Amino acid sequence: MGRILERFSDIVKANVNAVLDKMEDPSKMIDQYLREMLEDLAEVKKETAGVMAEEARTKRLAEANAAEVAKYEELAKKALTAGNEDDARVFLSKKQELEAAGAGLHTAYAVAHENAVKMRQMHDKLTSDINDLKARREMIKAKVAVAKTQEKLNAFSGASDKTQDAMNAFGRMEDKANNMLDRANAMAELNSEPVDAAKELEKKYAAAGSPSVEDELAKLKSDLGL
Repeated sequence: MGRILERFSDIVKANVNAVLDKMEDPSKMIDQYLREMLEDLAEVKKETAGVMAEEARTKRLAEANAAEVAKYEELAKKALTAGNEDDARVFLSKKQELEAAGAGLHTAYAVAHENAVKMRQMHDKLTSDINDLKARREMIKAKVAVAKTQEKLNAFSGASDKTQDAMNAFGRMEDKANNMLDRANAMAELNSEPVDAAKELEKKYAAAGSPSVEDELAKLKSDLGL
């Protein structure tokens, strides 16, 4: 009996909330933990029934013994009333014999009763925890699902931030490229020779006053008399 009580003593001390807090993924572990608790409950029920039966048996024996003690005490009184001291002595001797046996029976009953109380406490505690866990199972699973969804959203948010950072970086690179192009164009303009307006006009009028090939050909023919 002591082994049984020692084996299940942690059930009374156990805290279902503390157990759940230690679970890395309650949605996966809660069903397993519930199955284990139901297995423990089945064993506790079996042991509790045995202990309660022993309590009832020892109680019945102790009560029967007490009744026998009372019976022989009454018989001793009747023998004395009838003036038979020897008969009274026999009855009292039997009474004392029963009282000696009764002391052991009462001790056995007290131990059985204490064990039954402890086992009942274990049974009631475990039953309460199981009922609590069943009631909270779907709520816990729903919370875990929400938490996982939030984790995914957080991951997407981080990816979005990285994309924005990349866009900003490309924008900075484009601005730098435009600046480089502007500087190159400005440098090319600075390196080119300045335009001489008079020379440009000279070219214009010189081209306008030059004879065409046909005019020059006609002049040569005229000079040659052709």
